[in-house]
Amino acid sequence: MKVLLTILAFIFGSGIAFAQASTTEDQAAEPPARILAIGDSLMAWHSISGLSIPDIIAEELSEPTENRSIGGARMIFKVPIFGNAGMQISHQVIEGDWDWVVMNGGGNDLWFGCGCGACDKKLDALITEDGENGKIPRVINDLRDSGAKVLFFGYLRSPGVDSLIEECKDEGDELESRVSSFAKSTKGVYFLSNTDLVPDGDLSFHGFDRIHPSTKASEEIGKRIAALIRKYDRKR
Repeated sequence: MKVLLTILAFIFGSGIAFAQASTTEDQAAEPPARILAIGDSLMAWHSISGLSIPDIIAEELSEPTENRSIGGARMIFKVPIFGNAGMQISHQVIEGDWDWVVMNGGGNDLWFGCGCGACDKKLDALITEDGENGKIPRVINDLRDSGAKVLFFGYLRSPGVDSLIEECKDEGDELESRVSSFAKSTKGVYFLSNTDLVPDGDLSFHGFDRIHPSTKASEEIGKRIAALIRKYDRKR
């Protein structure tokens, strides 16, 4: 099972798989991480090379960050074995004294789960228009109950050329609008938009598939997240 899950994680672009379960002597000497990262391939991309968004956060803040994100993960994943293994983002949460949980998600739910015909229903399952119900508010509220602050960040936008996910743009905008409103009304929850990150026609922020982030994009997003954490962190 572990081998199968590792292969699946690699296919979906995680690059993290279960390699982080191993601990070197140097890692053992580090202080325990107080920042947990969960999410999908936007978060996990470039993990193998150590240039993922959580890697940049750790570098910017000079402290370890526990990255449990997996490429292809969804907020709602109904296959128990894979969902419990982390393909459902809420199951990526592990026990720890987390001061911050940095997360993203929902894009795969809309892209794979709507079938371009049931997006309103899927949106409401993720987060209702009033922000009071849905999977995303439930996950965030559970994290807040544990004492952690939560930073939810949005997706890259198209660089102005055709993309496989271009048809999901309106739904993605609506999803992030609802999460942003929820964050504004919920203490200890922050939303970071990346709608302004990619200049029109600039291909340098995406990989060859025009979906996943380049190392440049991961670096920029990681720096933005680190700056927000630094701003609101009670320890700084």
